[in-house]
Amino acid sequence: MRRVIAIAVATANLGGCSSMPSLSWDTFKPTPPAIQVQLESTPPGADAKTSLGPSCKTPCSVSVPAPDAGFSVTYTLNKFQAATVPVQVIRNPGDFSAPASTTTDPNPVFAELQPAGPPPRASARPTHKPKKPKPPNGAASAGSAFPDPDAAPARGSSSPTR
Repeated sequence: MRRVIAIAVATANLGGCSSMPSLSWDTFKPTPPAIQVQLESTPPGADAKTSLGPSCKTPCSVSVPAPDAGFSVTYTLNKFQAATVPVQVIRNPGDFSAPASTTTDPNPVFAELQPAGPPPRASARPTHKPKKPKPPNGAASAGSAFPDPDAAPARGSSSPTR
């Protein structure tokens, strides 16, 4: 009787093949190694958030899974402009004399935050266009059919008042 019950329970658990979890080769892939990244800023106390998710308040260290490509760290602090620093992931496959390793460049990841300026004021005055410089004497009349009345008469010319 025990055998019948055991077979019935086993059959009920295997009821449909579609309900069984499928196995894939991804199951056997190793998880990417976690790497420690030191985050620093001037001034200290900034919120540092990686594009991979982890965040902390500087100076601090976070553990991130080593991505295939690089990532970035964004620093924010009240009254300072935000700064984003790109980080490259460098993989050394290793050989017979050295094990494989994963590092980041830069490490520590550092940002110098700049103070945020005051908000721009709305100007009540309209902006002025720069004035064009006046041409030197005689330059305007050189290309004109009319002589410049302020210019001195040329030598050797006759004056109409004689």
